[in-house]
Amino acid sequence: MAARAVLVTGGVRSGKSRHAEALLAGADAVTYVAPGPSPDVEQDPDWAARIQAHRDRRPEHWHTVEGFDLVGALTEAPGAVLVDCLGTWLTSTIDAAEAWEASSDDVHDLVEQALVGVVEALRVHPGPVVLVTNEVGLGVVPVHRSGRLFRDLLGIVNQRVGGVCDEVHLVVAGRVLVL
Repeated sequence: MAARAVLVTGGVRSGKSRHAEALLAGADAVTYVAPGPSPDVEQDPDWAARIQAHRDRRPEHWHTVEGFDLVGALTEAPGAVLVDCLGTWLTSTIDAAEAWEASSDDVHDLVEQALVGVVEALRVHPGPVVLVTNEVGLGVVPVHRSGRLFRDLLGIVNQRVGGVCDEVHLVVAGRVLVL
């Protein structure tokens, strides 16, 4: 991987995680950051199965960090880092602040403050770093406020992170377009 930092975006089940993993396949050591909520098997067995599939696919020599402290993970990781994904980081960030029902301005401020640290940690990390995110702004407008809020905020997250990455890869139907 020639680029220091790459943002991999695309729709659900587009192949973006596999592509991101392939970008770091040759690295001696990788810190895999899973910043999403921990699976509650009883509450959401489908989510738990999805997380387990990702775990099973990782090489044994990759170190996994679970939790939404993305700044800490990027700061402490000694070498290559794969973050999968920024959408689950965003969800965890809003969940931790119990801010889904807060005013739009307050939630935007919360995310903007969190992004300052993430962008700076990404900017100074020596790399390589690959970050996975969802591209959610290509479809219909969600009917629920939380869906609209998430879509808008993830768009902001993707713009800020993409702005400090050397490359952005768009994955559609398993095919990659380097932007």
